[in-house]
Amino acid sequence: FVPKPMHNDGNYIISLGRLVAWMAEQAEELGINLFPGYAAAEVLFDENGAVRGVATGDMGIGRDGTPKSSHEAGYELLGKQTIFAEGCRGSLGKTLIEKFALDKDCDPQHYGIGLKEIWEIPADKHEEGLVVHTLGWPLPSDAEGGGFLYHAANNQVYLGYIIALDYPNPHLSPFDEFQQWKTHPKIRHFLEGGQRISYGARAVNKGGYQSLPKTTFPGGMLVGCDAGFLNNAKIKGSHTAIKTGMLAADSVFDQWQADREALAGSELTAFATAVEASWVTTELKQARNFGPAQHRFGRFLGSAFIFIDQNIFRGKLPFTLRHKEPDHAALKPAASFAVIDYPKPDGKITFDKLSSVFLSSTNHEEDQPIHLQLKDAAIPVAHHLPTFAGPSQRYCPAGVYEFVVEGGETRFQINAQNCVHCKTCDIKDPLQNINWTVPEGGGGPNYNGM
Repeated sequence: FVPKPMHNDGNYIISLGRLVAWMAEQAEELGINLFPGYAAAEVLFDENGAVRGVATGDMGIGRDGTPKSSHEAGYELLGKQTIFAEGCRGSLGKTLIEKFALDKDCDPQHYGIGLKEIWEIPADKHEEGLVVHTLGWPLPSDAEGGGFLYHAANNQVYLGYIIALDYPNPHLSPFDEFQQWKTHPKIRHFLEGGQRISYGARAVNKGGYQSLPKTTFPGGMLVGCDAGFLNNAKIKGSHTAIKTGMLAADSVFDQWQADREALAGSELTAFATAVEASWVTTELKQARNFGPAQHRFGRFLGSAFIFIDQNIFRGKLPFTLRHKEPDHAALKPAASFAVIDYPKPDGKITFDKLSSVFLSSTNHEEDQPIHLQLKDAAIPVAHHLPTFAGPSQRYCPAGVYEFVVEGGETRFQINAQNCVHCKTCDIKDPLQNINWTVPEGGGGPNYNGM
């Protein structure tokens, strides 16, 4: 009954963090300059409006916005073409999509929040190469999601849970759903007697083919999850990110050979043509109905449809389902739902947010401008709290947002130093009032083996 794309025979279980570190070594050997510890904070445009590069953020700025004694201005990194590969909900990619209206002809992008832990488990419970997928539980029927558990090398398992961010109940807490998921006997069996060694959270694209924006614009391209190339049916996007990055590099090289003077600021539509002709588009087209079917028909009927679509018709049904409502608009008033009473963590299988953030090795310079910007500081208390019971304190998996009562007054507090850069707040805020920007330098989580 498992959809064909979710079969993992012939695949490899690796740490993407370790792969990227290895790739960095290969790049440096080729003479490529890397800038670890510097975040691209701004897109630079030329006099004609074409992208000419990026600027890194300033270092040594105090929370009040004034330069400190350690102030160092950011760098301008200029190029004839700039390939944006920031991952899901990239802050610069979001700017480019809006500036060039790249999404005017597609469905809204849809997202999930993925929560992940690494455990070391007893050797007699470890089955290297085993992959476990789950669907649904403990989520309510009006929410989509499922879990994964991969048995990697060295008695380690990578496990996690992904929840679609179009859920309607503002009382739902993705972090607590994940913790409860680990108590299922099929999952708990592997974890008992083990030790949790790492935690992280990240938004993932799930809109698929219908939500792909235009990927080219004057002076640059969007690749990988910055554009949304993740295959929701496979729950994988690394392979499509690598392939679209390769195709982007090919398109730049081909134009360089054909007419290098015309490369700067030009729009390389050949990249989009190459993507359309590649296996990436074939794969995403075959999976195009996976997410919309779950949303439209619910967990059980949606799963039945997906079995027919993927296992019988191989993703070639002669129609395409759509999902036109953005995720932030799906949240309904808190009064429409009962409060969810989540069990307290036991400290053995289930844990709290702050101990989890500690395992992510998250670090931000305390005295710096808050990188989580509110468009209107009054909205959280005036609107979100009475209407949605303050959903940010639950959809955030790191305890960043709090409603604090002092002297009979309620204020909204942002604990930016806890942020694990998942981008969920930027996506799920019901009035799109939170804008996630890059913090100073290399601040944020420092994942070990993720």
